[in-house]
Parts: sequence; structure tokens; C-alpha cells
Amino acid sequence: MRQPGARLPTEKELAAGSCVSISTVRRAVDNLVAEGLVVRRQGSGTYVQVPRTAMTRRILMGVVVPSTTFYYPHVLRGIEDVRAEAGARVELVCSGYDQTVEDQAVREMVDAGVDGLLLAPTLTGPEPADVYLARLAELPVPAVLIERRGTSLRAGNESVCTHHEAGAYEAVQHLIRLGHRMIGLVLRSPSPTADPVASGYRQAVAELGTAPVQFRAALEEWGPATAERALVHLRSAGCTAALCFGDRQAALLVSATRRANLTVPGDLALVAYDDEIADIPDIPLTAVAPPKYLIGRTAAETLLHRLRQPDDPRRSILMRPELTIRRSCGAAVPAEG
Repeated sequence: MRQPGARLPTEKELAAGSCVSISTVRRAVDNLVAEGLVVRRQGSGTYVQVPRTAMTRRILMGVVVPSTTFYYPHVLRGIEDVRAEAGARVELVCSGYDQTVEDQAVREMVDAGVDGLLLAPTLTGPEPADVYLARLAELPVPAVLIERRGTSLRAGNESVCTHHEAGAYEAVQHLIRLGHRMIGLVLRSPSPTADPVASGYRQAVAELGTAPVQFRAALEEWGPATAERALVHLRSAGCTAALCFGDRQAALLVSATRRANLTVPGDLALVAYDDEIADIPDIPLTAVAPPKYLIGRTAAETLLHRLRQPDDPRRSILMRPELTIRRSCGAAVPAEG
């Protein structure tokens, strides 16, 4: 049996080897050409054709994200551009931040025959984060984490993630360069981003030589009253600036400042984290902007590389976010009138 791509003997050689006439061999080869099993190449010979299924099969990527309306549309656009360039297919599921829904979707995708997975897993659920990530690392198909990282060395997950520590660090350094010496941190939780942001913040204020001032509240608590409590906490500690994760919490803090007859950035300079809706408030928010599109694109490219080079070392990629300067920190360039 000859392998796809192999060159056949000449018609004369086939006739001699089969004890039949050349005309009989020629008719047989013509039939094979008509059926698409072999191909004649002018001046070269006749070759066994690559099976059509092998030529036309397209890679199928399973994608699971927690939301398709906030943060992740940019990530998905990056994935889609790579998908289109590679001629691959995508099956998309939105988990709604429900680990159980997500786990079921992953199992169904694997059973359906996806070649690999792109996952933004929910790390707050019935299964502890380190156990869940270790299990994802052992799936029978390659899986690349998006905006999530392994919480321990137990799991060897491939991942593409924003370097949130570096983003928070740069935000605090920016406020320091503007002259602030007491800088607070305002967080929503739970979130896999909150702790890395807090880590970057703590390093920056430690280098400044001041004590950290942190206010944290659960996502469902966040509203005008919680923002007012956060403002009181910051002001009582002597803070003149704060890094706030995320945009909505920062916008609520701007409103609380106004109700207290204070000003942003005059009495409290603010930097938000996420840059999803940071330009919408009356006082546009300076914000740390994760490279969301590039995260999605790089994650998809990483998965395709894994499928093509399965023995290469696993990758953990961190991308530094950028700081978008607006009015809330007091450093924005006024628009020309």
C-alpha cells in the first residue's frame, strides 16, 4: 500500500509488474484519476492523492468565556481574527460566571471532538481554584487559559494573561509622579484580578515608604452607600489619590466625592482599572487598560501552536497593560477650544 503523496511506478513498469498491457494500466490509472485517488503531474509522474478528508478538515476550537457583553468582546475579536486567518472553526459558550455550567460545557466540547480549548475559567465555585485548574491541565486536548493563571505549581496550565501586578504598579507610580504620597486601593471581590492588582499596589507603596490603605467590598454590595464608605475610609487615612478596581466602582466613587462637596481630581485623584467604561463618567477616568484584543489573539495563536507542535514546552505569557490618561488623575492635557 502506497502512502499519500507517494509517486507511482510508470505505466510501463506497472504493466510489466502486473503482466497486463499498457493500455489496460492506462485505463486503470485514468479511473483512479477520475475518482480523485491519484493525480498526474506534468513532467513528474503520477502520485497518490492526499485523502480529501485530510485536505479539507478544519481545526475546531472550543471557547468558554464568562461574559460576551463586558470585557470579553475585545478578547473574542482577537480570537476570531486568528480563527479566520487559520480557516479554523469555533464553538463558543458563555458560562455566566458559573463554574458548573462551564465544567459541563468543557466536557461536552471534548466529547464532541474539539481539537483544543480556550478557557477563561471561573475560579470561584464549588471546586477550589487550584484543584479545578489542575484538572483542566489534564484534559485530553490542549487547553489555554485566558486572563487566568495557575494558582500553584501543581498545574502546568498554558495561559495568556494581563500582567495585572505591573498594571497596578504603573498606576501607583503615575500618581506618585504627580506628587501624591498617600495612595489608597479600592477593590471589588471576588475576582481573579483583585489579588494581583493588590500585589502590584502593595509593592509600589512599599517602595514609596508608606503604609497600604485598602478598602474591599463584595461586588453585590457596590452601590452609592458602599462608595461613600470607601471615600470615608480613604479620607480618614489621609489619602489624596486612589487606584480603584474596576471602572464602575471608580465612577461610584466620583459620585460619592461630589456628594461630599469634594472634587476629583482636586481632593481625590483617581485611576480606574479595566478601561471598559472609564471614558463615560462626567469626569473621564484615567484607567489601566489591559490589552484585551491582543490577549485573545495571542491565546488563539498559542493554541494553534500547541496543536502543531505538541511537544514544545508549555507557555505562560504575561502582557503589560497600558495607562490611558484622562481627567480624573489631574494629568490630562486640556482639549483645545
